[in-house]
Formats: sequence, structure tokens, C-alpha cells
Amino acid sequence: MQRPCCYGINRRQPGCCSVLPTGGFYILRIFRYPEREDMYSFSDYKRSTEAISGYIGSFKPDVLLILGSGLGFLGDMCGEAMKISYEDIPNFCPSTAPGHAGNLVLGKLGGKNVCIMQGRMHCYEGHTMEEVSYPVRVARLLGAETMIVTNASGGVNREFSPGDIMLITDHIKLFQDTPLAGENIPEFGPRFNDMTAAYTPELRGIAHRVAAEQGIELREGVYMYFPGPQYETPAEIRAARVLGADAVGMSTVPEVIAARHCGMRILGFSLISNMAAGITGVELSEQEVLDAAAEAKGRFSALVTGCLERM
Repeated sequence: MQRPCCYGINRRQPGCCSVLPTGGFYILRIFRYPEREDMYSFSDYKRSTEAISGYIGSFKPDVLLILGSGLGFLGDMCGEAMKISYEDIPNFCPSTAPGHAGNLVLGKLGGKNVCIMQGRMHCYEGHTMEEVSYPVRVARLLGAETMIVTNASGGVNREFSPGDIMLITDHIKLFQDTPLAGENIPEFGPRFNDMTAAYTPELRGIAHRVAAEQGIELREGVYMYFPGPQYETPAEIRAARVLGADAVGMSTVPEVIAARHCGMRILGFSLISNMAAGITGVELSEQEVLDAAAEAKGRFSALVTGCLERM
């Protein structure tokens, strides 16, 4: 016997659940299904693009740069910059996490026209994956063909240390839905898109060469997505290591999926802000993430701008 209960998962994604009796216990099953009328249409993306174009005129970004926790300083380095609050862009969600300013900065960095997200959205803030990745598709419509995505993450690989910079080679996502759920929008890409080389090998090669020239030790590894906002448990970290993860975090993957669907080239960096749960025995905090970002400011800025110059 099922006892149905239908309700909205959130304002943009309805859902349905059923409760199944199992040996004296009840198991709650949640069915999440996107409905096109409750999701964004191509015209929604165009509306956001046109609103931004009203601020920037004929400026066309070459690169979208998404800045993770505490890494917003790169946006402040942007020359000839136009700064737009997310609140002033139709369909952009607010960014409420610590260390995320919530501004779109357009200007020059590393000799390239850039569109910089000074702070990102996260699913743990109550947003769907479609909402989290929404700015990526808008940037693609503005003209960006490349995305550099950054984050602060927890080190799973025991050879890593806080302060290390990891070049992302691949990712693991076993949780939640996908930003591509629902009816496909063919103007962006195909129904089923390949993720074999999501992190563009050519750009990874550039990153290695730039790091070597600058004397920066660049780690390399697999990033695993966890939904958050709670940090992972020691058992989850042991499982992540078995699965092949070198770092864990609560962002990046939704944007990468959307960017890959749009045909964008992708380069990803993780700042190892702390060792993940259970490795050192120390409790984790958001302050150590921000402190690690501040300490790495010089190296991280030089690496990213050096990569931009070589693209």
C-alpha cells in the first residue's frame, strides 16, 4: 500500500513522493521530475543576455571565469571593468555563501575579454542545478567559448597539503539531478552530450607549462561533488578515496556539465583549502577555507592570468 503525498521540491522543480511500508518501517521515496513550463526556456536565457548587453554594449567576452570561495580577488584585478550585481540580472539567483560577492564583472584580464562570476550559486542554497548553471549558458550566448572554473576543496589524496593547487582532470557526481534534466534546449547542445574529455586536454597542457614557468607545484586529480552544506563525514571521504577522488567539494560540477553541453572548452582548478574529514582529526570550518584562499592569492592569481595569456 502506498500513501502518496505530492508537493513542490522548490519553487522551480515540482516533485512527488510516496511512502512505502517495509517491515514495520516506512521508506520515503522522492520522485523529482522537471516540467518544461516550470524550467527556463531559451527566451529566458536570451532575456538575461540582452539585459547584460544593455550594460556592456558591444563588449564580447572570450572566457567565463567562475571564482570559488574566497577567490573573488581575481575579479578585483580585472581592468576596464563593468560590475553588475546578480540582483540586476533577470533570472540570476543570489549568491549567499561566505566569500561569494555575487557580482558579474566584465573587462580585461590576462589580455583577454573576460566575464567573471565573483561568487557562484550552490544547490545547498536552495537552488536547482539548472539555476546554479544558468549563468554559464548566458555567458555562452554573450560569446564566451572557454570557461575557467575554480573552487576551494578538501584534500582526499593524502599526498596533498592545504594550500596546494590541483588541476582538475575529471570529476565524479553521484548525487542529485543534472542541469540538463527536462526537455533539451537544442540551441545549446544535443540531448545526450559526451563527458569523456570534459576538462579540455589542451588547456590542461597550458596550465602545466605556465605552472612550471612560474615555479608553482601543480597537483593533478579527480574532483568529487558532494551536495553540502554539511562537510563530508570521514566514512564518506574513505568511500570517495576508493572511488578515485583526490579532492571533494560542493560546486563546479553543475557548471561543467552545462558548459560541456554548450560546447565550451573547460579548465578547472581546485585550491586545497584543508584536508578532508577524518584525515587530520581536526574539525572543519569555513574560516580555514577563506584563510587558505587569502594565503594562495599571489600564486593562484599568477597561474590563472598566465593561462589566460596563453589561450
